[in-house]
Amino acid sequence: MLKGFKNFLMQGDLIIIAVGLVVALAFSTLIKAFTDSVITPLVNALAGGGTTGKGIGWTVNGQRIDLGAFIGALIYFIIFMAVIYYLIVVPYRAYMQKRGRTVFGDPPPTKTCPSCRMEDVPAAAVRCPHCTTDLATA
Repeated sequence: MLKGFKNFLMQGDLIIIAVGLVVALAFSTLIKAFTDSVITPLVNALAGGGTTGKGIGWTVNGQRIDLGAFIGALIYFIIFMAVIYYLIVVPYRAYMQKRGRTVFGDPPPTKTCPSCRMEDVPAAAVRCPHCTTDLATA
């Protein structure tokens, strides 16, 4: 049982995913601090938040709706996804391509069945997997 667990943990793909997750969490913390400390105050300052710190937003029945914080979170998300893509996905794709496997590529080509109108029929299929229509004659 322990040998099987060890083999599971030592799989190459699992190790790559674990390292990627740790790197992603570290970048997440860094980017979150950047957006909270720099981006959100800049957005609020541009909106005339001044020294009161209210920034973009409004108050409804005593509850503050902070649009500046939302814009900061949106910028955080965009920066984080770009970092993940360029520092993890692109190198991983190149690494796997060297090993002869394609990951994160374009989906395989498909066609539409003329009978049932399903659009996910593989391009090389001669019979629709949904309605069994013969596609060679259609």
